[in-house]
Amino acid sequence: NSITNFKFQTMKTMKTMKRCSMYALLAIAMIGCSDDDAAPLPVNEEEVITTVILTLTPESGEEVVLTAIDLDGDGPGELVTTMSGSFSESTQYQGAVRFLNETETPAEEITDEVLEEADEHQVFYTTTEGLNIQTTYEDQDSQGNPLGLQITLTTGAASEGSLTVTLRHEPVKPNDGLDSAGGETDITTTFDVTIE
Repeated sequence: NSITNFKFQTMKTMKTMKRCSMYALLAIAMIGCSDDDAAPLPVNEEEVITTVILTLTPESGEEVVLTAIDLDGDGPGELVTTMSGSFSESTQYQGAVRFLNETETPAEEITDEVLEEADEHQVFYTTTEGLNIQTTYEDQDSQGNPLGLQITLTTGAASEGSLTVTLRHEPVKPNDGLDSAGGETDITTTFDVTIE
């Protein structure tokens, strides 16, 4: 009787151990198949922008082109801004801005990416007090919010100051301008401007 009892207990213990082993293997298999092994989500890398070109064309008269180039980004090289042409008083200009990455050959047109991801971008135009310039957005994203690759720029009386072009990534939309937009600045550049 005691031998039978011993055999029965031993078999029972072995079955329990087998069950525990199976549960342990299942647990290891489940951990091994967790989502940690899934492929990482693609990262939308920040664009490299070396060049900003704002072209402003009046109905008649001289075209104005504002260009800012910084080929080494955060490197020791200086940002170089130029202005070809001059602004006239009380004139309306149709404006188009381009963003380029000239570290690539040929230069990469970042403007296309901004347009493709219009819901996640906005270009802002700000001026110093006293500069008689007003800008109006002429393009929108898919939600009807301003984008800013196309603008109308209207000059007033003779004045001087600065015009700043800022491209923001993932701003709050709609917003009341640059100060309330939030998001991350992809690039900002300031031009000295004179209206004659």
